[in-house]
Amino acid sequence: MLSVTQLARACGLSRTTVLYYESLGLLPAPSRSPGNYRQYGDRHLSCLRQICSYRSAGLKLADIRTLLGEPKRAEAASVLKRRLAEIGEEIERLKEHQRAILRLLEHRTTFVRRKDMNKEKWVAIMKAAGFAENDMRKWHKEFERAAPEDHQEFLEYLKIPKSEIERIRAWSREAA
Repeated sequence: MLSVTQLARACGLSRTTVLYYESLGLLPAPSRSPGNYRQYGDRHLSCLRQICSYRSAGLKLADIRTLLGEPKRAEAASVLKRRLAEIGEEIERLKEHQRAILRLLEHRTTFVRRKDMNKEKWVAIMKAAGFAENDMRKWHKEFERAAPEDHQEFLEYLKIPKSEIERIRAWSREAA
């Protein structure tokens, strides 16, 4: 028998995540010890590993529920094909972002020399390149992850106030 903490560690998850999956009904309710502690067995471990496998494939919890609930073969294939199509669309969107950034970087010397570049102009350029608000947030998150010092320098270059830079960098560090 495993405790909730032991089960979570066995799958590289937090205790809270295991309890959340249990509360959603993805993970079967465990038996309880005489002291009312949860006791998980091999079937729970197997189920949690399956959930982790589906999550690593980027499946949503609702889709995982469908796949765990004795799905028909066609239904399971439909869920997986839909996710595959979503990933393809996301890859295409990210490739377009890459192309937009490359176009912007081609004009990098212009940006370096421009003294009048600011946040408003940069946001306008990003929007003109096809970036929505959510795309710009992802861009900041990736910039912060890949090159935090350069991200700071770039935000300062845009003449953004220090307090706003701190806020941008703080939410840029938050997990997705």
